[in-house]
Amino acid sequence: MSASRPSLLRRHLAFRRLWLSWCVSNVADSMLFLVLAVWVKDLTGSNGAAAMTFVCFGAPALIAPVLGDMVDRVSRRRLLVVVKLAIVPVLLGLLVVPDAVLLVAVYAVTVAYGAVGYLTAAAQGGLVRDLLDDDDLAAGNGLLSTVDQALRLVAPLLGTGLYALAGPGPVVVLTASCFGVAALILAGLRMTETPPTPADERGGYGAEIVAGAAHLRRTPLLGITLVAVTVGFAATGLLNAVSFAVLEHGLGVPAAMIGLVVSVQGIGAVLAGITVARAIGTWQESAVVRVGLLLLAAGTLPLMTPWLPVALVGLVAIGFGGTWSVVALMTMRQRLTPPTLQGRVGTATNVAITVPQTAVTLVGAALVGLVDHRLLLLVTAVGVALAAMLTWRRTSSTVTGFTAQPQQQEAVS
Repeated sequence: MSASRPSLLRRHLAFRRLWLSWCVSNVADSMLFLVLAVWVKDLTGSNGAAAMTFVCFGAPALIAPVLGDMVDRVSRRRLLVVVKLAIVPVLLGLLVVPDAVLLVAVYAVTVAYGAVGYLTAAAQGGLVRDLLDDDDLAAGNGLLSTVDQALRLVAPLLGTGLYALAGPGPVVVLTASCFGVAALILAGLRMTETPPTPADERGGYGAEIVAGAAHLRRTPLLGITLVAVTVGFAATGLLNAVSFAVLEHGLGVPAAMIGLVVSVQGIGAVLAGITVARAIGTWQESAVVRVGLLLLAAGTLPLMTPWLPVALVGLVAIGFGGTWSVVALMTMRQRLTPPTLQGRVGTATNVAITVPQTAVTLVGAALVGLVDHRLLLLVTAVGVALAAMLTWRRTSSTVTGFTAQPQQQEAVS
């Protein structure tokens, strides 16, 4: 049975340090992501130029397999420390570049920041696998997800508020400081990592790059669960595209209410992070993914009504169901993946989910002015529900997982 959250943090001093680093890093992540777009908007006055920051942030997906391979070739703890320290001077450089190249510099930093995101997500997933037993994985991932979602409720407001009051300088300094502190916390992490595969046992570089995708293909339970989440989240790309139409035309409220939408959805996500470990311990990962997707589909339907309170209930269900699905998939991936492949399988999983969702969002953006938003919401709900059905198969989610190297756990008496 999964350990309770307080028990997990008390018993695993090393995981507690990793969790603390995640908390500090997420303060920076949640502030910086939105502020960069706002900064570009102020520099150019163009909504299109501001939107390009999100394109720059997603661009490293094109080299994600290379980044995943890098994670599996080195000490993941050291990589996290180096990457978090390296991004500090990159961010601070924005304060000294000439105005003539500032826009290009912001775009370049955003690309670097996106690449750091892929590296840290893959490396941290591997460290969690090495630190925690199978029974504790769900609780650990739930804790990390709870922190992530909780900070998304407040950190963007803190970042944009600080930007409005004092400009970009203090925001850049604060986020850089957070990354530096997170690196120092990780530098003190003491654990036994799974060593990388020796050079003489690796295949050709091309085979190594695609090894994560190959593992997903030859692990049926993990592969079909990933397909289900990919299809479900691709369908939510339409939901992203119709967000403002739902507010203005469906609910009759101003577009500025998008902040309320994000916050309410975040409340559902936080509740999901708190409860997901118990759910996985009771039902297993594939069932939790299925229930999460069904909740996500059900939560989309109230957005078709003109009643704001009903829509808010739906948003809570969307945040809850989406987080349950992601955390359960992450836990399954860690459990059914060899320690030496964690980085490559992690990046392959992220790319498989985010690229189709982004593509469908672009399609939805083209359709939203031509098709009633309620029809697109219905298509979303049906698509996510059908995706949930993909997990209804006989393969048991109790397949034996891969065990990491024996660890020297740090304990607190």
